[in-house]
Amino acid sequence: MAIRDDAAAIAADIAELRHAIHREPEIGLDLPKTQRKVLAALDGLPLEISTGRGLTSVTAVLRGALPGPAVLLRADMDALPVTEATGVPYASQIDGAMHACGHDLHTAMLAGAARLLSARQAEIAGSVIFMFQPGEEGEHGARYMIEEGLLEAAGARPAHAYGLHVISHELPNGVFTTRPGPLLAATDSLDVTVLGRGGHASVPYLNADPVPAICEMVTALQTMVTRRFNVFDPVVITVGSLHTGTARNVIPDTATFNATVRSFSEEARRRLELESVRLVRDIANAHGLAADAQYTRGYPVTVNDSAEAAFAAEAVSELFGAARKRTRAHPLTGGEDFSYVLEQVPGAFIILGACPPDADPATAPSNHSAVAVFDDCVLADGAALYAGLALRRLAPD
Repeated sequence: MAIRDDAAAIAADIAELRHAIHREPEIGLDLPKTQRKVLAALDGLPLEISTGRGLTSVTAVLRGALPGPAVLLRADMDALPVTEATGVPYASQIDGAMHACGHDLHTAMLAGAARLLSARQAEIAGSVIFMFQPGEEGEHGARYMIEEGLLEAAGARPAHAYGLHVISHELPNGVFTTRPGPLLAATDSLDVTVLGRGGHASVPYLNADPVPAICEMVTALQTMVTRRFNVFDPVVITVGSLHTGTARNVIPDTATFNATVRSFSEEARRRLELESVRLVRDIANAHGLAADAQYTRGYPVTVNDSAEAAFAAEAVSELFGAARKRTRAHPLTGGEDFSYVLEQVPGAFIILGACPPDADPATAPSNHSAVAVFDDCVLADGAALYAGLALRRLAPD
């Protein structure tokens, strides 16, 4: 429990850093203000620090007093293009930007963990890599950090990797959850333009109307999901944007839709890519039209190593008690670019409930909402878990 006590002793500092980051959210791969705040928080610690070349990442290495493997701990730092409406005292001061997904908490927690572990340097047999990452929200920041040498930062590649993510709803405050195997979905996109020939709506037989074809595509994709894919290896296709036409009496030349595509296995992902594109092109052809269909791969499936997921769950029980641990029955359909790390390093991703204690997790606003609120009370526990995972893995024999 000493690590929890030490984390509680610096909880105010962790919260102060979180609030400072929250007030000045930055989006994407270029986060200079956030990077400066992280570097200031790490200043004076016995760390080997480097920054990214093509993005404003921070990588810090703590070398223990004894030889051993390396453990990677990750926090993402970027915000979302959302205008905050929470009314909290430390609300965003930047119009159109908000830490609506809790990355400000992750960053502050990991900086706190760096302090906790630095104070225990003599107890560590190996190295800890602290990964402060921009561009998680669709910008592939983790992949770029890997390409810039993240996994070689300590010399030997890490043997274990752990990430933590808060959630503003669903889970009670302070409860941790994870699962072996797939935890989060692959996040791909399907963008389709149906090419027709416009004209007067009163004489459709003289034109080539893309509207019926695109409507058929949207419904056919849903049928494909239920009839072509195993329900025990689920997939999701949601058309979130559909645009065509300018007037009721004009047949348009084109119609477009954009869909998000989620899957939990590489086999299902490959089939989705092949069959969704073939389906929309075949429907267009049946209508005497053409379709430009582009399937774009996003983040891979986030897959927890089974042994690492069990290890993380044991660490939660040891630090906080069994009542604070839950095993998820099913994966989440959100995506996460920590998946790029877990493709190369055995590890686990853990979810932490940060719903305010006076709110109902079942009805509280979710991550990415303009009114999502994440409770400061979980900051010390998040820092303690980051540090506890590393300490357990790097304990001397």
